Order: sequence, then structure tokens, then C-alpha cells
Amino acid sequence: MTKKRIILNAFDMTCVSHQAAGTWRHPESQASRYNDIEYWTNMAIELERGHFDTLFIADVVGVYDVYRNSAGAALKDADQVPVNDPFGAISAMAAVTNHVGFGVTAAVTFEQPYVLARRLSTLDHLTKGRVAWNVVSSYLNSAALNIGMEKQIGHDERYDMAEEYMQVMYKLWEGSWEEGAVHRDKESGVFTDPAKVHPIRHDGKYYKVPGFHLCEPSPQRTPVIFQAGASPKGQAFASRHAEGMFILTTSIEQSKAVTTKIRDQVEAAGRSRDSVKIFTLLTVITAATDEAAERKYQEYLSYASPEGMLALYGGWTGIDFSTYDPNQPLEALENDSLRTTLESLTSGHDGKTWTVKDVIRERCIGGLGPVLVGGPQKVADVLEEWVDEGGIDGFNLAYAVTPGSTSDFINYIVPELVKRGRAQTEYKEGTFREKLIGTETPYTEDTHPAAEQRGAYAGKESVQDKTTESNFAEEKIPQAAQ
Repeated sequence: MTKKRIILNAFDMTCVSHQAAGTWRHPESQASRYNDIEYWTNMAIELERGHFDTLFIADVVGVYDVYRNSAGAALKDADQVPVNDPFGAISAMAAVTNHVGFGVTAAVTFEQPYVLARRLSTLDHLTKGRVAWNVVSSYLNSAALNIGMEKQIGHDERYDMAEEYMQVMYKLWEGSWEEGAVHRDKESGVFTDPAKVHPIRHDGKYYKVPGFHLCEPSPQRTPVIFQAGASPKGQAFASRHAEGMFILTTSIEQSKAVTTKIRDQVEAAGRSRDSVKIFTLLTVITAATDEAAERKYQEYLSYASPEGMLALYGGWTGIDFSTYDPNQPLEALENDSLRTTLESLTSGHDGKTWTVKDVIRERCIGGLGPVLVGGPQKVADVLEEWVDEGGIDGFNLAYAVTPGSTSDFINYIVPELVKRGRAQTEYKEGTFREKLIGTETPYTEDTHPAAEQRGAYAGKESVQDKTTESNFAEEKIPQAAQ
């Protein structure tokens, strides 16, 4: 029986402290070089050396200012602030690699679809079809305030907006330009046939986009769709749109329940259960032996920042942990932050509800996900268990120290996974979708909602309908006098 290949994604963000608070101070950490393009190109080269599938780049548009009602703790520890635009380094990383994919996060709440469709198509062109879009709706109230809103849009309404947003994107990517619209014919002087380019005339509740897509069709047309959110609304959204889904689970048992529910919904939406590749967050601390890995973990913990982690968790949950007694059990709240994070802290941890001390002790490294410490055998055993019993397809691997955590995984764990038939030793040819999902073409599967817009405007209103033949079509510009 063929063993299931484990999908490996590096999880990062264009900032200093992503999931681990304080470890940027470690002597071997290069996290503070996040502004340096060589940091990113070197990372991409390293990931391709390890035959990783993806560099998954998270993002927020806002700051973590819930803890103590201030952004002070987040700024002091550089907890996801300062933060750069996640799109900037991707072209450079693509230029020094041939296969690794790039999952880029962009929030539908703060980007107009007409503009974001062009940015993503541009990247898909420049990377030769190696781009995925991580669709998020944003959860930080500070982000909403700074783009002119009075407050963050409600959790469920954000997903209603996202549903319409996706329809606009699919119309632009899949329907606006027909196959064969671009001629590039120097003899005839026709680059694009305007009769095969169509305005989408979208007029909805949230968005109005009358025109056509600014870009010619990119290698994948629609980039691979990632989605990060496992609330009921998030799962329903993912069941329709996601080709890769990022979930937050803290145990194999919880993972099994979540992945089964997601795949049931995917099937109910008319897609195959395997149409969505599901990843969970994990931080791996490894070395040659279990003992050496444990020593490394304890060393990393000595650099951890409790205040920094509480600042991050304040943003993730909407709870100001400074108002809690350190030993007080946390209680669930109904708010518009990350609901699955709230549930993971209040629905029981090893049979007990978490306290603030638990958050500090167990999440200063690891952030939103668990930490796995051990040598190659131990780590590989657990990874296989997550996949075989937890129902996931792979991992978003966060770092404790960058790039050391990633290099350690490549040097110690990947060879062990290869021995077990669990990791790829070479890349499949083709676009990112063909590599990751296994499609036979660069385009979405026929059961994906993007496919509904494929060719939908052929034979309908085109740009040609609004043009007339020029009186100067046959005129020749005379050559300059010699």
C-alpha cells in the first residue's frame, strides 16, 4: 500500500516575531533581517533544497493592541509589527528557484477585488504559475479603524462579503478573457483580439465591477486558493472555495474530528473529499537525538517573551490577558476575533480549561499551535500519526529560530521521511496547482466554483462591440527622410 505523501509548508510572515515571542534575540536568529531581500531568497533556496511544497506567508493589516489596551508590548518584542507587505519578496524568491510555491495572504476586507486580481495575476505570471492566495477576512479591529471604518465588520458578515468577492475574482480571472484572446501577432499588429475580452458587469451587494480584467490570463488563471479559518462560517466557505486549508488543532483527536467535518462539507458541495489539502500548524524543534532536541528547546525558551506572547494572544482572541489572574480559567467570549483560537483555550486542554500561565508556558514558542520536540525518529513517528490518524495532508511549519528551525527540519527530519516514503525527493513538473493538488491541467477542477465562470462570457458583450474601424487602419507612417 502506497503511503500518503506529507505536504510540507514553511510558515512565515514579513515581520520579526511571527509565532514565537522573544526568540528573535537568540544569537543564531536572523529574524530581524526580515527587511533584507537576501533573507527571503536564501530561505526560498533552502526550502527547495528540502523539497518543501510551499512558503506560506501570513499577514495582518493592523496591530496587536488589546493587551493592556496598547501596542506597546507588541512593538517592544516586534510581535507582527513592524510588518511589510507579503507580496514584495515573492518575485525575487521565484527568480532563484524553480519549483517551490508561494502562498500569499491578502484580506478581502481591505482590498478591492479589481485591484487584487491584477496583483495576483501579475505574481502568477512572474512566478510561472507558482502562486496561491490565502483568502482571509482579517480580524484586528485596529486594521478596520485605520482604513476608515468605525469598527471591524462582524465575523459572519465578513464571510458574506468574501463569498461575493470570490465571485468577482472568478469572473475576472476565468471569464473576462477567452482562451486565444492574446495573439502576439507582429505581422498583423494584433496583440489582443478585443472581441474575446469581455466586461463582467458585476453589480452586487458589496462590489460593483463593470469592466474587464487588466491582465491577460496567467498560467493558472485562478491561483491556488488557500483558506485559513475553521469556524462554522469558515468551514462552509472553504468547502466551496479552498484547495488548501489551514486549520488550528492541538491534538490528533481534535484534528480527526475537524478534518472529517471539512471533508464531509466538501463532498456535500459536490467536490471530491480529496479536493482540499488540509494543513495544521506545528513548530518542530529537532536535533540528532531526542536529548539534544530537548536541550535546544530549553535554550530557546530562555529567550521567550511572556509579555510578547500575551500581546499576540490578545490580538488573536480579543481578550486583554492583563485583566486576568494568572491562574484564572479562561472563559469563552463572543467577539469578532479568531473564534477557533478562543475555543482551543476554553473548551478544555487535557481535560482542563487553560489559564494565562498555560498560555505563557505552552505557547511562547509555537504561538497558535503545538510544539513537537525530538530527534528524527520521534518527530517522524508523530508526523505520520497526525497524517494517518488525524486526517491531515501536511503541516504549516512555524519556526522558533529562523532559519535554523527550517534547516534543522530539512537536515534531520526530511531524510527520515524520505526513508519512510513520506516526503518527495523531486518535484513534479507544472504549475503549483498541478504539483500540490495533482490536477492534469493548470486550472481548477471542474467541480470548483471558479470553473463555472470559464468561458461564461463567450459570445456575449465584448470590448470589440464598443469600437469602430479606424479610418487610418491602412495608413502607413512614412519613413523619415534620409
